[in-house]
Amino acid sequence: MRIALLTAVLLIVAGGLALAQPSPGPSLLDGLETLRDFEAQRASSCDPNWKTGNGDNRPIPPGETLTLAELEGPGRVGHIWFTIAHSVPFYSRLLTLRMYWDGEEHPSVECPIGDFFGIGHGVDQPFQSIPVSVSSDGRARNCYWPMPFRESARITVTNESDVPCGAFFYYIDWQQVDELPDDTAYFHAMYRQEFPAVMGRNYMIADIEGRGHYVGTVQSVYHVSPGWYGEGDDFFFIDGEEEPRLRGTGTEDYFCDAWGFRQFSYPSYGVPLWEGYNTGDRGSAYRWHLTDPVPFSESLWVEIEHKGSQHFPNGEVSGFIERDDLMSSVAYWYQTEPHKPWPELPPGPDRLPFTERVIAEGEALIEGADLAEAPIEPQSLPGTSGGSQLFYRPEAEDGWVEVSFDVEEDIDGYLILRITNSWDYGIYQVSLDGDPVGEWDLYAEGPDPTEYPIGLRTLEEGEHTLRFECVGSNAESEGYFLGFDAVVLRDPVYSRPADVDLRDLQVERED
Repeated sequence: MRIALLTAVLLIVAGGLALAQPSPGPSLLDGLETLRDFEAQRASSCDPNWKTGNGDNRPIPPGETLTLAELEGPGRVGHIWFTIAHSVPFYSRLLTLRMYWDGEEHPSVECPIGDFFGIGHGVDQPFQSIPVSVSSDGRARNCYWPMPFRESARITVTNESDVPCGAFFYYIDWQQVDELPDDTAYFHAMYRQEFPAVMGRNYMIADIEGRGHYVGTVQSVYHVSPGWYGEGDDFFFIDGEEEPRLRGTGTEDYFCDAWGFRQFSYPSYGVPLWEGYNTGDRGSAYRWHLTDPVPFSESLWVEIEHKGSQHFPNGEVSGFIERDDLMSSVAYWYQTEPHKPWPELPPGPDRLPFTERVIAEGEALIEGADLAEAPIEPQSLPGTSGGSQLFYRPEAEDGWVEVSFDVEEDIDGYLILRITNSWDYGIYQVSLDGDPVGEWDLYAEGPDPTEYPIGLRTLEEGEHTLRFECVGSNAESEGYFLGFDAVVLRDPVYSRPADVDLRDLQVERED
């Protein structure tokens, strides 16, 4: 019943009434019968030859900027939709969204696309909330934040990767009006990061000058070490006050959850990405201040502690110590212009918390594979490493395949298996050198190359063996197939040396 109610609320909000009536309930429908006095407008990637053409997207070359919309006001953007075909992993961290109101020099929105739509790290992941919802396995991004402008609006996307963005599809639905009320404020969203979080001071989420109200936060974390990062309290300093007027009790408490995190999404808060509490695990949480915006007349400073638990080599445990995880965030607010110019945004590659290198390509391991009798072959598939994968097609659940790969030197790092999910794939138990690393249901509605972390591993120089054993099939699946793409090693941009104790990094808090 609860899920049905939430779904109904989200469908209603999609009509663009969220901010007028933010509380869930039938009142969201109030006013639909009232005649409207605006003109509906749209900027989109529609083929200019709209009668017969189907080229409904735009490419973006490396380093280039695509202007999505140049609008003449007064008006109000009410809905934005993107879907993107880009061959680079974590592309949504490498595409920068900017919005300029009324000819301003400094953008009021400057943010990686993925983070703006609620999830960091360049991850495609579906979730539902009132102002932002993501579907199609994370590839269809929708935003319903109202964005008014009096004179003009300019919206751009910059490709900060080193390869072309093959296809960028978009809708920008807006309302042209005769005038806006005098008390109308402008929408803002600012991204920032600390890789790692700076010891001796809290993580700063927002530093705002002017008059307005704060409406939301997205925070993302990459764990540098095992443990819980979220014992940190949130603090809101309003209008230059020396003491925070709003004081929190813990990170998960600020994000409206409790007793740690798990993956979920609700209308005004959620954790759409949560991999766990181990080194290399990632998470993203959102909190929308829809019924409790934070007004400010002169300024607002928002910060959160980066404290939590840590296990030490001597067996001691601390439940409340400052941690050096990789943190990033987006702050969302409305304010009068002009706004305070922000620090320069880090370049796209510098926004990734790690680099990756492929240790072994699945399709390259077919020759020499040991397997139960069944067809095995390379298969071309967009989104896979190198554009193809190992494709194994057993007819029953007793199928298995073993592949071996060599490493030229000792490897100590965070390993990922890239395995495809699809409509006719099975459930597979996977082991590495005889050690079970997971059992995964590979069913999905369509081909979806997926990452399956197996965590910190040491691979010694020499040969290693992966075994994939089919143990069944999802009731919805039409087969038992397997698509194995690659073994990948992640190298974080920062990692604490093994001989450095976190306690040695603690410093006194700066004012």
